[in-house]
Amino acid sequence: MQDRLYFRQLLSGRDFAVGDAIATQMVNFAYLIGDRETREAVVVDPAYAVGDLLDVLAADDMRLTGVLATHHHPDHVGGSMMGFTLAGLAELLAREPVPVHVNRAEAEWVRQVTGVSATDLTSHDHDDVVQVGEIPIRLLHTPGHTPGSQCFLLDGRLVAGDTLFLEGCGRTDFPGGDAEAMYHSLRALADLPGDPVVFPGHQYSPESSAALSSVRRDNFVYRPKSIEEWKRLFG
Repeated sequence: MQDRLYFRQLLSGRDFAVGDAIATQMVNFAYLIGDRETREAVVVDPAYAVGDLLDVLAADDMRLTGVLATHHHPDHVGGSMMGFTLAGLAELLAREPVPVHVNRAEAEWVRQVTGVSATDLTSHDHDDVVQVGEIPIRLLHTPGHTPGSQCFLLDGRLVAGDTLFLEGCGRTDFPGGDAEAMYHSLRALADLPGDPVVFPGHQYSPESSAALSSVRRDNFVYRPKSIEEWKRLFG
């Protein structure tokens, strides 16, 4: 699959949404994942300037066939929340009506925040697989940051959204956050076999990706060895 895999990590304010002050400040990553032979591709977490992301796909001769959403916050999928509004899913679907793959526990949150129709969303359970051409993408339910946060595992890569950063993890004090669920989600990711490379939802560290083994070793969120210790430090 390595020769067929199309994979691009794009940083908001630098690679797309250039000149957008919020996009630059938030340092979100969007991801393009596809099959170079079939030319099919999905975008992970389109927000801010979806036209820019579609332009990158077009320049690479790839065709959008779906969206993977890690969670419902507007800096990842657009929409309105906590007093601000960003472009995202609604604008993308107006141009390219493709299925949006969300975790089942996140579907209503995504619908309410973005205003897209429930029929635009394809709900999934933990360990479902979305096939992009011949590229299988495994969907991992990782609640904690939000009830239906999910990560994507493919070909030695873990697209971790706001569940796991190279330094730290997603906040649990927003609506739907759950510190205890986050602890268990982080432990589940730590136990993934094969040492995949972690690709986070934001560039909150100098590096943009790192092997899971080094994240486990260096990230302070892996210091607590029990749920009790975790709650004392992060609860």
